[in-house]
Amino acid sequence: MPTAVAHRSTEQLNQRFTESLGRCREASRPVLTGTISRVLGLRFDVVGLELPIGATVHVLDPANPLTGEVVAVGDGGVTCMPLGDVRGLRVGGRVSGSERPASVWVGPQLLGRVIDALGNPLDDLGPLTDLHEVELAGEPPHPMKRARIDTPMSLGIRAWDTVIPAGRGQRVGVFAGSGVGKSTLLGMVARNTAADVNVVALIGERGREVREFVEADLGPEGLARSVLIVATSDSPALVRYRAAFVATRIAEYFRDLGNDVMLMMDSITRFCMAQREIGLSAGEPPTSRGYPPSVFSLLPRLLERAGTAEVGSITGLYTVLVDGDDHNEPISDAVRSILDGHVVLSRRLAHANHYPAIDVLSSVSRVASSVTTIEQRALSSDLRRLLAAEAEAKDLIEIGAYVSGTNPVVDRAVALREPIEDFLRQSVTDRCPANVAFDRLAQLLGSR
Repeated sequence: MPTAVAHRSTEQLNQRFTESLGRCREASRPVLTGTISRVLGLRFDVVGLELPIGATVHVLDPANPLTGEVVAVGDGGVTCMPLGDVRGLRVGGRVSGSERPASVWVGPQLLGRVIDALGNPLDDLGPLTDLHEVELAGEPPHPMKRARIDTPMSLGIRAWDTVIPAGRGQRVGVFAGSGVGKSTLLGMVARNTAADVNVVALIGERGREVREFVEADLGPEGLARSVLIVATSDSPALVRYRAAFVATRIAEYFRDLGNDVMLMMDSITRFCMAQREIGLSAGEPPTSRGYPPSVFSLLPRLLERAGTAEVGSITGLYTVLVDGDDHNEPISDAVRSILDGHVVLSRRLAHANHYPAIDVLSSVSRVASSVTTIEQRALSSDLRRLLAAEAEAKDLIEIGAYVSGTNPVVDRAVALREPIEDFLRQSVTDRCPANVAFDRLAQLLGSR
């Protein structure tokens, strides 16, 4: 047996032994029990348990077994949020607790599977086997040990790759209102991207959209190298909250194997809404638009875990459901300040049947200069200049007040309007690598 293979086998055996030993220690600990003292809204309070934040509790009711998590602690008791329905809970019910932190099961067998936020399979492909358990909590890569983002990541979408170029390990927000094509855009990326593995978290989505995304947007090709974590809108707040961290932890597992991972989360806004429910139920004061302070402290803890590392990378795409099409509402503003770029989807373009509805003038990539050549940046700047010139003169052009020859840049933009729109439009089945997109843009602008 080669030395490297033998070394890996020894490491795997040691890891399995450590995990088994940990489970044995956990099973040998005395069982702590308490009593439900109050059930209020989405929470239930337990007295007689001294547990830390994040500990797991189990309601000892054979007719209504329920698992929950400690979200607040007080004098003589803890406040818990359920991972299921609180119906059936009653004052006096017995509850057991464990200080063991939340965990998730990971392994290569997750590829091609659809699971919920607790790791249970939602597809009809049988149980998940040969997985190993890891703690759900994780730490962002050390800031001085992160590799620089200097390698382009082709997403297969012309408007994105040429004007808002992405890099391996970049974190990008996709900002849009409802019904503008966010999920379809993520499906195109999952099928077309050059990443090794896709981890897709559907948080707070409608139940009917899950199968539609898997079969229509993702397709068999995209699903084969993807893991889907699903927490639909009817799931408890704690389940929707946990789905974001489960997806991130699974992405970290594949990254640590040396893969370039594409982590897509739809949507980060619904994760924040879930934390708002948890925070308000735990007694936090509401601040901006009802969001408690914990939401704004959790966002960087979650988003900073994506990016480059010493080995592998996680390229993060996070959709932001813009409240009332207000791109300066609290969540949009907070997410935009943390990420490395943002892509804005325009309702006006969507109404004009222009898909993907990317508003390139409002979108920014903060790593563009590091992942493109001088020639590519010149093409991107030229295209932006033409689009900006036409937008500025649009009103004059539409009422017939613009006189040809007044502004050479506007004249060129008007002449190239149709070719540029054809370039920026793309069907969901059309795959266009970044190098091909730049060649086509150079021909369009007359640079070749």
